[in-house]
Amino acid sequence: MGKYFGTDGFRGEANVGVTADHAFKVGRFLGWYLGELKRRRGEEEQPKVVIGKDTRRSGYMFEFSLIAGLTASGADAYMLHVTTTPSVSYIARVDDFDCGIMISASHNPYYDNGIKLLNGQGEKMDDSTLSLIEDYIDGGVEVFGRHYAEVPYATREKIGKTVDYEAGRNRYMGYLISLGVYSFRGMRVGLDCANGGSWRIAKNVFEALGAKVSVINASPDGQNINFNCGSTHMEGLRELVKAKKLDVGFAYDGDADRCLAVDENGDVVDGDKILYLYARYMKERGKLLTNTVVTTVMSNLGLYKALDKLGIGYVKTAVGDRYVYEYMSAKGCRLGGEQSGHIIFSKYACTGDGVLTSLKIMEVMLAKKQKLSELCKPVTIYPQLLKNVKVADKAAALSDADVLAAVRRVEEKLGDSGRILVRGSGTEPLVRIMAEAENGEICAECVNEVTGAIKAKGYALE
Repeated sequence: MGKYFGTDGFRGEANVGVTADHAFKVGRFLGWYLGELKRRRGEEEQPKVVIGKDTRRSGYMFEFSLIAGLTASGADAYMLHVTTTPSVSYIARVDDFDCGIMISASHNPYYDNGIKLLNGQGEKMDDSTLSLIEDYIDGGVEVFGRHYAEVPYATREKIGKTVDYEAGRNRYMGYLISLGVYSFRGMRVGLDCANGGSWRIAKNVFEALGAKVSVINASPDGQNINFNCGSTHMEGLRELVKAKKLDVGFAYDGDADRCLAVDENGDVVDGDKILYLYARYMKERGKLLTNTVVTTVMSNLGLYKALDKLGIGYVKTAVGDRYVYEYMSAKGCRLGGEQSGHIIFSKYACTGDGVLTSLKIMEVMLAKKQKLSELCKPVTIYPQLLKNVKVADKAAALSDADVLAAVRRVEEKLGDSGRILVRGSGTEPLVRIMAEAENGEICAECVNEVTGAIKAKGYALE
C-alpha cells in the first residue's frame, strides 16, 4: 500500500498520525481533481461528495477540515453526519455522487481516526487516485501532463457549498428494511452497537421488521467507541443473550462494516461460520453463482473442510475486504468475507455491511426454522493463535533469511494438519504470526518459534 493509505484508508492517532491538515489537503485535492475530471469530460456541474463519520470526538475536526478543503476547491459536500461506512457506500452509489468519504478508524480506539475514500460506485478508491493524493500531501503532484505544487482555489460562484443530507442515512435504513424477506415478529434479538456509527440505525431497522430488541453500547460520548464492546469485545453481548434468553445477538464495530454473532447459547459465531451458513443457504437455492466463496488467508481450515463436504469451492485473497471485493467483482462471485466479520453480499453491497449481515443471518434462521447453533454445527473450527510483534521495519523482518527459515521449519512440522501464516499489517507497524493446528499447544510452539527468530534478529521493538 501507499505511504498514507493502507488497506482500509488513511489511519492513525488523531493529530499525530493523521492530522486536520492532512484532511484539509485530502479535501483540497479531491475537490479540484474531481472537478477537473468533469470539466475534461465536458460536464459543467460541480462535483458532489458525500461524507459520513462515526462517533469519535475527532470526527468533527476531520469532517470540517475535509469540507473546508472540498468547498475551497469547488466541490459540494453533503453531510450524512454520524452513520456507518456501508451507508456512505450505498448513498454514493445510488445518489450519483462523485466520491464518498467515511471518517472512521473502524474497530480502533477512540483516539485513532481515519479517512476512507470511496468512488462513485461506492467501492474503495483506486490506488492510482490515492497515490495522487499522497503526492499532493507531500508537496507536489504530476497529473494531467503537468506538475502542481498547489492546486487552484475555486472563486466566486465556483466555491462549493455544504448540504445537510441526513435524509440519505434514513433512506439507507429504508433500503435495509426493504431487504427483510421475513417478519422478525416473535424473535428476541440483542444488538451491541459498539457506541459507534450504528447506534441510530441498527435498532430502528430490527424494530421496523418486528423484532423485540435489546440494545447495549448505544450511548456514544466521543471516547467510548469500541471500548470493551462491539465485535472486538463480545463478552457483554454474550452475557446479554444468556441473561435475557435471546434468540440471537449481533455485534458491530465502530463504523459497522463488521458483524459477529452470538447464538442462543451465548457462543460466538465468527465470520467463517457466517460465510458457511450463508453459502450453504445460497447453494441450496441455486443462488451461489460460480459456486465459490471468497475468503482471505486468515480463514480457518475448518471452514474449508466444511465447504468441501458441500462441494462448494473457495479462494483465498490477501487480508482486507477490499481484496475480497476486488476478486468478487472480477469473477462474478456473490459471497465473500473475512473471519473478523467483514462479509460482502455483492448483490446488495460492495463493502462489508454489519447490519446487512445480521439481516441475512436472520433470513437463514427463519427460512430454515433452525437455531443459529444448529446452522453452524457442521463447522469444526481448528485452534488458532495469532501474535502481533511490533517492529521497526516490516519488510526487513519478513524477508530475513533466518526468519524465513523458521517459517519453513514450522511448515514442515505441521504438514497437512495445520498451517503458519506470517504477514505484515496493512495499517500498523506489526508483523502478524498466525498458527493453526489440531490443538493449542502446537499452535503456541509454532508461533513462538517464528516470534523468537524475529526477536533474535533485533527487529522487535518490545
